Amino acid sequence: MVQTTPRAEKLATALLDAVRIAPQDWHRLKGNRRARALEQAAAALVYLLKENDAEALAHLQQAVGWLDRSISAPPCPTHHH
Repeated sequence: MVQTTPRAEKLATALLDAVRIAPQDWHRLKGNRRARALEQAAAALVYLLKENDAEALAHLQQAVGWLDRSISAPPCPTHHH
């Protein structure tokens, strides 16, 4: 097994922080497939480095779903009638 380092985890976390959709951008980007896939893939990398394979897989599946259009953003709960 490849040994991960604290530096790798720190870099992956910094990447996730850099690509995470900020609350003020949520409505504008919630349906942006590339932005959502990027965020999910970065999160998967963090979990993979932390040896949490189940969470890494869940985030990778979400990333793929955004890219292959098998998932989409649910309606905003604050805007439903």
